[in-house]
Amino acid sequence: MKLSFSEVTLAVVIVGGVSIVAWQFLGNSAASTGTPTVDVKVPVLSEVATEGRHAFDANCSQCHGKNAAGTDKGPPLVHDIYNPGHHADEAFVRAAHNGVQKHHWSFGNMPPAAQVRDADLPAIIRYVRELQEANGIFYKPHQM
Repeated sequence: MKLSFSEVTLAVVIVGGVSIVAWQFLGNSAASTGTPTVDVKVPVLSEVATEGRHAFDANCSQCHGKNAAGTDKGPPLVHDIYNPGHHADEAFVRAAHNGVQKHHWSFGNMPPAAQVRDADLPAIIRYVRELQEANGIFYKPHQM
């Protein structure tokens, strides 16, 4: 069976249109998981940090990325700005409870993370701190 030029053209237009729609849909789906903004070396985690990783993945990674590497929706937590001397553990607790007004990054305000259970916060923080330490981020006194 031989197709005419107009039939081939129509088929190309249809396939192209379907491809564009699929690309937009899949592109939006991929954006929801986010693209890492920093490279993160993941260490062997303590038992508490491993529990924190599971809670982080379920509650925080949508914006802060896998292994807290950041996305186009939220900053990387494996970044020197979050060292314990600048953002103490309590800052993470307050962020989960109250949200955070935009101040270091251009991502906009972080809403409260009401879905995060208080019981999970210490393990999530331990996870982030172990990732930070494995990537050379340690306590530095905050300088104003």
